[in-house]
Amino acid sequence: MYLLGIETSCDETAAAVLADGNRLLSNVISSQFDVHAKYGGVVPELASREHLRAIVPVVREALEGAGIGYRDLSAIGVTYGPGLIGALLVGLTYAKGLAASLDVPLLGVNHIEGHIHSVVLEQRAVGLDVEFPALALVVSGGHSHMFVAERTAQDAYSYRLLGRTRDDAAGEAYDKVAKLLGFGYPGGPVLDRLAPYGNPRAVRLPVVNMKGNRLDMSFSGLKTAVRRFVNGAGLQDEIERRRTLFHDGRPTVDALRASASKVCLDLVASFQHRAVSELFRRAEEAAELEEVESVIVSGGVAANSALREAFSSLSLPFHFPSLALSTDNAAMIAAAACPRYLRGESDGFDLAAQPSLRLA
Repeated sequence: MYLLGIETSCDETAAAVLADGNRLLSNVISSQFDVHAKYGGVVPELASREHLRAIVPVVREALEGAGIGYRDLSAIGVTYGPGLIGALLVGLTYAKGLAASLDVPLLGVNHIEGHIHSVVLEQRAVGLDVEFPALALVVSGGHSHMFVAERTAQDAYSYRLLGRTRDDAAGEAYDKVAKLLGFGYPGGPVLDRLAPYGNPRAVRLPVVNMKGNRLDMSFSGLKTAVRRFVNGAGLQDEIERRRTLFHDGRPTVDALRASASKVCLDLVASFQHRAVSELFRRAEEAAELEEVESVIVSGGVAANSALREAFSSLSLPFHFPSLALSTDNAAMIAAAACPRYLRGESDGFDLAAQPSLRLA
């Protein structure tokens, strides 16, 4: 059984082939970082155009990498939300056309559920399994959600939302702070690389206590606190000099570190410490309240080294995806679609893109 996964929810065109539910034969990703870097963030119209350009060669490469042809496919799983409407439409429309031409089932996948299944896929690939019920923390540039995930004997999954960000997602806050400090876009990985060179307790940043649901998250205030510190510490000249390093292309992390003062590096370290602490504190509390058997952390921010280290102190089994499956990819979409296919489910060709789709 060969299942093709397609992912185009934001700024990465991805396709993957999954065999027999747990063997990943190929996983191809075409990134748009260079297209959007000059604008300091994703431009939706440009993202859609890049998906149109890349979708056919990316799917072809995924099939070639798996050593199969189009006619070998058993089903097609595709992201239909949440995400950018134009980007979603490219992948969904292509998947519909391909499924119709091959007369195979079409399976719409929630992007957030896909991130959770990246962990399930990799555990099964090595003969292990995730312990359910599990706390699932999905943190990326567009999402910061926390669920209780349940699995039935029929390999059907259900999700109950415990908390979510009320403003910026965690990854979005990382990228905005990096842009503010002149470290370019995408800046989250750069801040993670620079943080070890600063003192994480040098700058006092606010602890966020939410009214109402205390498991909800907020990162906008943390971003504002960083901006106020920058203005008070007189870092503007340093930041403007650092931005000139991008005139001839993207500088190395070493060059960016050399451009940063001790005060700036301390601020980066303090920001990362506070952001990671906010995520871990809520996950630890939720895991205790819900009496789950394990914790899943997925999404782009799951690649963050400090977040991975923080969860090493957790008393429960915890699971992170590999770095390759932390960011947006199609392997996770195929993995989430597979249980539905095996149960004989499918979606009609009237399946619509839903940019604000919820998981629970």
